Amino acid sequence: MNQTLLVELFTEELPPKALAKLGEAFAAGIVNGLKSRDFLEADSVVTSFASPRRLAVSISKVRDTSPDKQMREKILPVSVAIDANGNATAPLAKKLAALGFPNLQVSDLERAVDGKAESFFYSYTAPGSALASSLQSALEESISKLPIPKVMSYQRPDGSTVHFVRPVHSIIALHGKDIVPLSALGLTAGRITQGHRFLSAGQVNIADAEDYNRALKEEGKVTANVAERKEQIRQALLSKANGDQVLMPESLLDEVAALVEWPVVYECHFEEEFLAVPQECLILTMQTNQKYFAVTDAAGKLRSRFLIVSNLATDTPEHIIQGNERVVRPRLSDAKFFFEQDKKKSLADRLPLLANVVYHNKLGSQAERTQRVQSLAGAIAKLIGADVALAERGALLAKADLLTDMVGEFPELQGIMGTYYAKHDGEHDDVAAAASEHYQPRFAGDALPATATGTAVALADKLETLVGIWGIGLQPTGDKDPFALRRHALGILRMLVEKRLAISLQSLIAEAATLFAGNAKFKDPSADVLTFLYDRLRGQLRERGFSQSEVEAVVAQNPDSLDNIVERLQAVQSFAALPESASLAAANKRITNILKKAEGKPGEINASLLQEAAEQALYKAMVDVKPNVDAAYAAGDFTGALKTLAALREGVDAFFNDVMVNAEDLALRNNRLALLASLHGMLNQVADISKLAA
Repeated sequence: MNQTLLVELFTEELPPKALAKLGEAFAAGIVNGLKSRDFLEADSVVTSFASPRRLAVSISKVRDTSPDKQMREKILPVSVAIDANGNATAPLAKKLAALGFPNLQVSDLERAVDGKAESFFYSYTAPGSALASSLQSALEESISKLPIPKVMSYQRPDGSTVHFVRPVHSIIALHGKDIVPLSALGLTAGRITQGHRFLSAGQVNIADAEDYNRALKEEGKVTANVAERKEQIRQALLSKANGDQVLMPESLLDEVAALVEWPVVYECHFEEEFLAVPQECLILTMQTNQKYFAVTDAAGKLRSRFLIVSNLATDTPEHIIQGNERVVRPRLSDAKFFFEQDKKKSLADRLPLLANVVYHNKLGSQAERTQRVQSLAGAIAKLIGADVALAERGALLAKADLLTDMVGEFPELQGIMGTYYAKHDGEHDDVAAAASEHYQPRFAGDALPATATGTAVALADKLETLVGIWGIGLQPTGDKDPFALRRHALGILRMLVEKRLAISLQSLIAEAATLFAGNAKFKDPSADVLTFLYDRLRGQLRERGFSQSEVEAVVAQNPDSLDNIVERLQAVQSFAALPESASLAAANKRITNILKKAEGKPGEINASLLQEAAEQALYKAMVDVKPNVDAAYAAGDFTGALKTLAALREGVDAFFNDVMVNAEDLALRNNRLALLASLHGMLNQVADISKLAA
């Protein structure tokens, strides 16, 4: 009979950061174990539960017995199973006994070709197995594969030692209303669990597997499902916000949902004087140290109120509120103290201390790195039309906040605090902005630097890291990238592409490589870094929705400037949609192959040597369209340039049908190769359209 199955482990408080994964893995282990043993229906519904004190899974439509199976067992090759007279051999008797069929005769077996020889087979119906034994195995398998961050050893009252993430006090295993007799972790299964430590009467009797969620909520004051509990917290926070904005990072919601069984949100306050401290500091200390939710007004300015998620529902929450306000006050006082102390010393005055901070033992100190980034930022600023002096000053001060007390306490604030301190020191706004902007983009989808100064410093910082780390042999390998060079590469590419910076990529890399001149441990990686960037560019452009062939048509040409690469791709897309594109792409591929095999470099076209009507017609068509193609290309109208080339299709097709390129007459052959070389240049001016050919 099909009924809902419930399995629960009731434990001591589980590690909150691991709770969600433990819950998912526990449920998946049980489900996979039963599915592989054929106890689930195709439409069985799985619900996983995980609270601070329990891991559980509910599965609908679980069979009490697995279906009988039709089996066909290979016994032995005929040559081994019977002798010359057709009688059973000792190996056959031994094999049948081992399989549990000692009374079978040769006549009971099926004789069939098996590869190149004949073998004996036996077909039979294997009876299904009971749920209890299969669930026992599935539970043991699930427990053994849990992603436990740190295994704990503890003793049961009977003196036995158990190894698990936390001590387990009880197990529930119900199939419908019936207890499934199984045991694990020194316990036998029953139907009793515990509710909320303080809000419930204690024990909760689960009469039926389907009643688990309701019984825990109503009798136990426990919301057992993680996603449901998280959503309860989200909605309660929004309700308490009263029109303000609640800062609810998903990671914090996840962690808080793993700390409470019955979430209740209360409002707390802190003294207005703390708002003089940069709000990022206050927000971070509340989120990181206390798991509180900061509140801002509609403009994003921090309020002096914050929200907490408690595990206690009470009509008199004053003690809870006052206790949390008392706890957060020293944290905010520390932040205020760090901020006031840091302001007593300017960023510029901290620079000499960077010489004591090791960047990498093969690349020197942070002070040496700062000098390299400063030089490169100035060079880039000149190329992009930014203020060179501001870029160099921004690069000089960009890492100084690493030496402040606030960043020492909260490394996540590096850059952000640099901006605050630079403004306090009276630095130019662009220099202050560069302290935080040079880290951008920090991750996929992050904002790019808003200022030209920040852009120059960000490019310099990422290029220095990419080239420097690669140059000492620490390039990414497989899935290992400890210096985040892939992220730095993607950041460089995003700035060049999205900000439409007309800078030579090769020149940027070469300029960065010169920064390490004289370092015997550095080997110029420019060629490899350029290839690496192009590979990242391919992936980045495919994520924008361009096809692999479209991307390859543009990137295969190794474009040195990326400012117009999107327009080139859009042009290729438009060209690919034309009816003439397939023929021209195939012809371009053919031309490429012909020119590769040609000896020497084709010269100029001699119109007087064009003898065949088809080559004369193609030449005339090329002369006619070239001014329009060149004008469109010069104007940045890449789509127009490629579409204009569509007019050459008939001439190209006729040329390859009627003209022999490799003529015996050397002069004719070289002239035709020159014609094809000129055509090849026109066709590949925007992109290598041969990459569009199937």
